[in-house]
Formats: sequence, C-alpha cells, structure tokens
Amino acid sequence: MAEKLAPEKRHSFVHNGQKVFEWDQTLEEVNMYITLPPNVPPKQFYCKVQSKHVEVGIKGNPPYLNHDLTSPVKTDCSFWTLEDDIMHITLQKRDKGQTWASPIVGEGQLDPYATDLEQKRLMLQRFQEENPGFDFSQAQFNGGCPDPRTFMGGIRSD
Repeated sequence: MAEKLAPEKRHSFVHNGQKVFEWDQTLEEVNMYITLPPNVPPKQFYCKVQSKHVEVGIKGNPPYLNHDLTSPVKTDCSFWTLEDDIMHITLQKRDKGQTWASPIVGEGQLDPYATDLEQKRLMLQRFQEENPGFDFSQAQFNGGCPDPRTFMGGIRSD
C-alpha cells in the first residue's frame, strides 16, 4: 500500500531550456536525478554532499552543481550512485516529514499549488507509515493540509 503513496512523477528543474535535474521526495528522503553526459568515464564523476550543500561535477572541470540545499541533510545517510547514465543522489532529510519546495535554494521552486500537493502526499505517507493496516491511497484532504512534521504531536521516532 505504501507504494501507492510514492511520488507519482519527478519534478524537473529546467534552466535556459535545458533540464538540469529531476527530483522527488518521500517523508525521509529527497532524490535528485542528473542525466550524465555521454563519453565520460564513470570514475570521472563526483558528488560531495555536506549538511547544507551539494556539489556535482566532472573531475578537473568547474562543478555542474554547486549550491546550498533547501534544508539540512544527514550526511552519514546520504549517498550517490551511477545508474544507466543517471547520477542518483539520495539526501536523507534531517527533519523527517519536512516538505521541500526544491532541493536547491532559490532554484526550481515548486509553485504553491504543487507544494501543497506534495505536503498532502507526505501527510498520507505519514498516516500509512503509522497505520500499516489501513490503505490511505484514496484519502483526500478538504482545505489546507497540516504539516506532516508537527501534526498531532509530530512524527514518532523508532
């Protein structure tokens, strides 16, 4: 049932008509997907994740991305992989349940409507996680959605 509440599609950050990266999020993670240029050996790519910053590039060249993150991440649980010409960066949110409008500060922000939809989806994910015997995939909110981090005393930690 939880997979029904997974992100339906990735958000795209486009700059000057070119896709810079795609991304999605869950209660605990923000995932970034960067299409790699052809004819570059995989060992040439690098990614450096800091608590509030990410840097991605090809060794010996200026960074492709060198930006502050929207919110802090747990660096010991964040990682990156190369999969079929895609760099997949998994950022572990420091504040579980926080809705990010974009992974990068000031770049590719979701509009308020899309942010509200993300917050509703994350809230339903939280309900599903806390009540695994129920199916919340068809649930809807009337009006505004509460913040998944703080609603009814906040997210329970294991």
